[in-house]
Amino acid sequence: MEENRLKGVIDLHIHSGPDLRERRLDDLQLMEAAVERGIRAIVIKSHHVPTVDRAALVNRVKQQRYGAASDFQMFGGVALNRFIGGINPWAVETALKLGGKMVWMPTITSENHCRKEGKDQGVVCVRDGKIVDALKTVFTLIRDFDAVLETGHISPEECFLVTEAARDAGVKKIVITHPEFHMVGMSLEDQKRIVRDYGVLLERVYAQPVGGGVYKKNLPDNVAAMREIGCCHFIVATDGGQMQNPKWYDTIREYVDYLYEAGFSREEIDWMTRINPGNMLGIAGEPKNSQ
Repeated sequence: MEENRLKGVIDLHIHSGPDLRERRLDDLQLMEAAVERGIRAIVIKSHHVPTVDRAALVNRVKQQRYGAASDFQMFGGVALNRFIGGINPWAVETALKLGGKMVWMPTITSENHCRKEGKDQGVVCVRDGKIVDALKTVFTLIRDFDAVLETGHISPEECFLVTEAARDAGVKKIVITHPEFHMVGMSLEDQKRIVRDYGVLLERVYAQPVGGGVYKKNLPDNVAAMREIGCCHFIVATDGGQMQNPKWYDTIREYVDYLYEAGFSREEIDWMTRINPGNMLGIAGEPKNSQ
């Protein structure tokens, strides 16, 4: 019988429907695909709205359909974009009280992202070399709820400033969101440095948009970075769900297979697909057999 390489895998970054942008799978389809493959957990992300309540409803449906046969869980969070008021501590507190696990710094409306697209009115995170005051409250909330700070689409310079301020505020779980994405554009040397100086995790994703609806697979570059920096510092995530890319379950299968074919050991792949993301969510252990 073929080994189920996806059993116990955790994906911290998936875009699903309903969304303003058409997605390959909706939340319930995503849950069914995950349960079928023995996936331990996924995090659904939206650039526009919190996803915590959606995840809670999906978990209730999962429990009704599968009961103790599967311990799959869906989680959500909130991205600090214009649509929820930007750096909004009230929105963060609400999401975390509802069970949210992830707080993303601004993504598609970050000042950095907007500037690179020639737009204005981006959400400002850093002013005159210091984080804006509202972020101090956000970091306190993330610390108190033991949630995860994701850096979103802010610039490399901002990543360092935000990470240092978050560490000073006591935030323990910090993930640099797809540093290879050209909107972030963090060099390999900066990735090494931010890991060395602050002990963060680097999230490397399946593919990224390069314009005109075209996506470029990141897998070769991801493998090179993992070898250079060390697998224990990485999280494998798909950032899947786009209509231009394969369905999520095909992207995660291809990603994991690519890592095995590149010569990584089961232990190294476990660090990136199970242990590190599991630690971020506060869950551990092998999943039960799925139906």
